[in-house]
Amino acid sequence: MRRLIVFNQLSVDGHLSDPHGDMSWAKEDADEEFDRFTAARARAGGVLLFGRITYQLMESYWPTPDAARALPEVARHMNRLPKVVFSRTLAEARWQNTTLVRDDPVAAVRRMKARPGPGMAILGSGTLVSQLADAGLVDAYELILNPVALGAGRSIFEGIHRRLKLRLTESRAFANGKIFVCYAPA
Repeated sequence: MRRLIVFNQLSVDGHLSDPHGDMSWAKEDADEEFDRFTAARARAGGVLLFGRITYQLMESYWPTPDAARALPEVARHMNRLPKVVFSRTLAEARWQNTTLVRDDPVAAVRRMKARPGPGMAILGSGTLVSQLADAGLVDAYELILNPVALGAGRSIFEGIHRRLKLRLTESRAFANGKIFVCYAPA
């Protein structure tokens, strides 16, 4: 069965974005060590899964010359990897190697996991994460805790209907204050 991981940056108080949807704080405090780490994660490959809002944010940045200059290796991988965007309202998916899926995300991901193929990763996409987590379809949560408190905002677990018991499988602290933690369902 294919694995599904969540890879997200969170504020230290657990938010994916501020109340206005801003995630620019996650780009702060980047350094060479952290950039090498994210580039290695991007090289891992697989299929990227997005909800509409995150997809549109990613599509507006990664194919640009700014992204290629700032993080060339990550931009190259983001653009070449296969992507799936779940949306009932998006008219089309224009970013290269993207498939638009209008079906129920839980049923679609359940089918995807049952078929052979590479692993899958969700970036951002809080609503998608909470739906798939609630259905027990997420195999690992790879989270970057950023040294910033937002006070309010969106949680990746907003809307789950059951308690998720998790166990720590990996952790790493970076010199810039960011901390990587990986949890698997217990």
